[in-house]
Order: sequence, then structure tokens, then C-alpha cells
Amino acid sequence: MSSLRIRLATLLLCGLSTIALAPVLYASASEDLKALIDRGNAAAAYRYGKSHPEELGDPSFDFYFGIAAIDSGHSGEGVLALERYTLNYPDNLSARLELARGYFVLADDQRARDEFYAVLETNPPASVKANINKFLDAMNSRESEYRTKLNSFVEAAYGYDTNANGGLSSSIVNLPGFGDVTVSQEGLRAETRYQSLAAGGQIARPLAPGLALFANGRVDGRFHSEAQQFNQNNVGGSSGVSYLKNKNAYRAAVSYYQMDVDKSRFRNAGDVSIEWHRVLNELRSFHAQFQYAQLRYAGTNEPRNSNFSAVGVGYQKAFIKGWRPQITANVHAGVEHNIEDRPDLGRNLAGADIGLVIAPKPKWTISTSATYLGSLYSGEDALTLIRRQDQFYGLSAAATYALKRQVIVGAELIGSRNGSNLALYEYERGMVTFRIRYEIH
Repeated sequence: MSSLRIRLATLLLCGLSTIALAPVLYASASEDLKALIDRGNAAAAYRYGKSHPEELGDPSFDFYFGIAAIDSGHSGEGVLALERYTLNYPDNLSARLELARGYFVLADDQRARDEFYAVLETNPPASVKANINKFLDAMNSRESEYRTKLNSFVEAAYGYDTNANGGLSSSIVNLPGFGDVTVSQEGLRAETRYQSLAAGGQIARPLAPGLALFANGRVDGRFHSEAQQFNQNNVGGSSGVSYLKNKNAYRAAVSYYQMDVDKSRFRNAGDVSIEWHRVLNELRSFHAQFQYAQLRYAGTNEPRNSNFSAVGVGYQKAFIKGWRPQITANVHAGVEHNIEDRPDLGRNLAGADIGLVIAPKPKWTISTSATYLGSLYSGEDALTLIRRQDQFYGLSAAATYALKRQVIVGAELIGSRNGSNLALYEYERGMVTFRIRYEIH
């Protein structure tokens, strides 16, 4: 009899345990998804979710699967899952934000706006508002595809330049065939503080679905405190046509720019460019570009007149979660053909650059980049009778902060070095700049 009681008690405990653990067991798939997302492994979370199709429809599972799908580049599936969730829990602001983000990635701007504005109406924290405004600004920049869009800006900056003229650090250089040579003061580096002002704008006018005309212009001036002979004024603009179809975007433009140094024309350039952008998926894209330009100099610099042609390709990868990093990489090559019978002033060029942009906080953007450019000149240097070869290296880092949606402040640090087989053309340069910008959308 006691043995029967023991068996009955054991069965009862097992039954109670099963009932008690049922919600935990039922929610385990959701908890596993959440754990993977919390560890930043959205791709693994998406794969895990796909391996449990029987869980789709469970609100908790749909919520985390939707986030994982969007973050891993499967926004269509993520939106469907989050739509199911918000039908059951329409007041969950986190879900509405994630759904809006999914609509944004899918370029469904109207529904993305509806969700973002619904969250803004609840008066969320300032950090959430700032994050939403970034998405709204990005959608505004896409509006030119279907309606006339006008943007403009004004900007003021203050900075310090260790070598405004790209001059030598030492007045004595050693040249092959000449030995030590003394360089004039004009050829030595000029350290100076500077101020700059800039203004510009752009307009895009659609002609048909995917087809639009555009034009932009910019004027700026840079004014040095200690080296005023290197003051610059620049003016330029471009216009062209863009065409967007499916995952391909095409753009053709003609441009004109002029640079004045110390109130005298130094150089003007007219160019034609053609670009192709291909969206590989929701987070990756590829582009290729061709450019042809005519560079014309004034006065004693006329022997530098040349025609320039170049091709380049690039790749961009974006990540949605975390600091929303965006990586870009480009390679390019070109020929600068001198038209004044001065092959020593023409060159072949090849280079590459890589950049990273992150947004650690809603109002902050931080970027960094590295650049390389190699130049092999077409003829022997007129002075040393040696064919010149240069290698240029550059590093930059910048940070911006949105005081308001239209007011942005920032700082930038740039370092560069030009190495050469001829010491006469070697230099180093550093710049630090602080700027404030006002944008009108």
C-alpha cells in the first residue's frame, strides 16, 4: 500500500512540475533568440528562428525574430513578424520603433513615417527623438525620387594648418646631381590659423518614375591669419540626370569649378562623370565611376595644363544594430595627361581608401578614414632628370554632434604625408578644424 502511495505521489509531483514548467518550456525559443540578440549575433538568431517555424505566431517569438531578421538583412520577414506582434500589442513603443526601422530599410517611407510619428506623439526620451530624426532626415533625402526637393546650408569653421602650402620642413634639401640645395622662403611650410565660410545648395526635379534632373552649387572661402598669400576662394557647381530602376541607380553629371589663390585665378576645371550604384542587398552596395576632366591653370602655372581621366569602384556595408557602423572601401586609377609638352608634369595615379562611420549616441556621428595615392610621373623631372615617383598617405578622424535637427557642430583632425624619390617634393601636413553648420531642408 505504501508503495502505491509513493508511486501516486511521484506521478502527482511530475504532473505539477510539468504544469509549472510549461510556460518556461514554451518560452525557451524566445529566450534563446533574445540571448543571441543581446550578444549582438543577429545572424545566428535569425538562423535559429528559421529552424523553429512552429514558433511563428507566438508574440514573444515574433518580436525577437523580427529584430533578428531586420538586423541580419532579411527585413521582409522581420516586418511580417513585427506586424503580427503589434496587432496584439499596439502600445509597445519598442516594437513600433523596430517595425518603423524595418519599413525604412525596405524603403517603404510612408509606413515608416507613420510609425515614427506615432512614437513621437508619445513624447519619448530625447535620445529616442534624436534617433527618429536621423531616420526622418534620411527619408527626406530619398524624396527627390518622386518630388522636387531643395536643400541648402551655410557653414563656418576655424582651424589650424601646419603646412598650408605643402612646403618643405627644412630649407636645405639634397638633390641628385646638385647635392645640398637651399630652398627659398616661399617653398618652406607655412603654419597658420585659418577661418572659412561656405554656402551651398542642391535641387532635384523628378521627370518620371525613377528619372530626375538635379543641380547643385557651392561657394567657399578660406582665410589664413599668418599666411594670407595662400588665401583661397572656390566656386563650383554641377548638374545632370539620375535614373533609378530596381536595385540599380545611374547618374551622369557635368561640373565646373574654379579656385582663386590670393584673389587671382589659379585653376579651373570642367569634368564629366558617370556613376553606377548597385544594391546587393538591404545592407550592402557596390558602385563604379568614370570621370574625365580638363584642368586649366593661369599665369606661370599654365605649363601644368592637363586632361585627366579616371575609373574607380567601391563597396559599402552597413550594420543596423549597435552603433550602426558603415564601412566603405574604394580603389581607383587615373591618368593626368599634360597638354603643354611637359610629360614631367603628367602622371599615372592609383590609390585606395577605406572609411568607417559609427553613431555611438543618437546625436553623435564619428568617422575615420585612411587614404593612399601613388603617382608615377610620365617624364624625367626638368631639374634633376630623374623620373619622379610619389606616395601620399592620409589619415582623418571627425566627430559631429547635432545640437538641433538643423544645427550641427563638429571637429576634424587630418594628417598626411607625401613621400617622394626626390626630396624637393616631400612634405608633411596636419590640420585641425572646428565647424558649425546650419542646414535647411
